Amino acid sequence: MNYITLKEASEIWGMTPRWINYYCSAWNIPGAEKMRMVWLIPKNAKKPLDD
Repeated sequence: MNYITLKEASEIWGMTPRWINYYCSAWNIPGAEKMRMVWLIPKNAKKPLDD
């Protein structure tokens, strides 16, 4: 599976990396994995919806 970083996802989704980090931590991005200190997000992941 191909992954992107928080920074890349923020540019694609128009969100700050901090918000994406929050969504990853809350398991709201299916397939996101934390490798050491870095979140890896699947390239095909959809932008999380605001709750």
